[in-house]
Amino acid sequence: MPLYGTGHNLSLQTYTMNPWHVILNPAAGNGRAGKQWTRISGLLQEAGIEFDYSATTTRGDATNIACKIIEQGCRRIIGVGGDGTNNEILNGIMQSNAPAGDVIYGVIPFGTGNDWIRTHKIPKNTRKAIQVIKAGKTMLQDVGLANYTTIEGEQQKRYFMNVAGMSYDAICTKASEEKGIFASNKILYLYLLLSCLRDFVAPRGRVFFDGKTDEDNYYLVNVGVCRYSGGGMQLVPHSIPNDGQFALTLARDLSNSEVVRATPLLYNGKAGKHPKVDLYHAKSVRVEAADNEPILLEVDGEFLGGTPVEFTLLEKALRVLTG
Repeated sequence: MPLYGTGHNLSLQTYTMNPWHVILNPAAGNGRAGKQWTRISGLLQEAGIEFDYSATTTRGDATNIACKIIEQGCRRIIGVGGDGTNNEILNGIMQSNAPAGDVIYGVIPFGTGNDWIRTHKIPKNTRKAIQVIKAGKTMLQDVGLANYTTIEGEQQKRYFMNVAGMSYDAICTKASEEKGIFASNKILYLYLLLSCLRDFVAPRGRVFFDGKTDEDNYYLVNVGVCRYSGGGMQLVPHSIPNDGQFALTLARDLSNSEVVRATPLLYNGKAGKHPKVDLYHAKSVRVEAADNEPILLEVDGEFLGGTPVEFTLLEKALRVLTG
């Protein structure tokens, strides 16, 4: 089978109609994915999976690679990376000319959080994840689309496959990117969660969903397709990935002490039991700032910008390999 190139600065090659194309993010998992590529490729060959591959060199590469190879005829993609890599590949799939659900997507997890794979029961173990790919069991999941405003004031859109987070969730994501702290376990996620609290003031906003309007100071606004984010948190515990609706969580203004006490509920799926947390389902969601401060946005762990944000759902638009 053709395996193009030997280094991490691998440019995209022409798709050659092998059954699978692997998109490798060598930086994923603090560089572990790149260091273990020889082992990963060997295990794929051992499993009898024929493939070509390309490696990313900068942010956005995975989107461009996925879109290009699909337009060349590829319909089976394996991502080697974490939630950010998955999101980039998703955006390439959705921006391509392929009909919805036509491309099969599998993943070999090498991220720091690896939250999306929890919903689909994909093992972190490389050999076991490859066996999931080989088994070929697929399901169609919904995809979210966020139309948002960048920090520079431009209108942009981004597809997401897992969870979109606004207000404090996005502030933590922005801070982690600026500080270069990418949490690899629950302890570090808790550190990030609590480290930004001192200066946080819950912004006032309006949330419009399915004919309803809610206005408050929001600690969190989460819009979910799948269930887990933030290293295993269940901010949208009522999310079902293929039910044709978003899971919406609104957490009202919480004091610092209330945040600390509520944290166990965010991990054990009981966030809705807190008196200041409301859970809803919605076909579409719009979030606006109610004062001069925008409410910030992240999707799938990637900071994007802020309000106004319009969320729309594309039902069963992504075919994924599942455990």
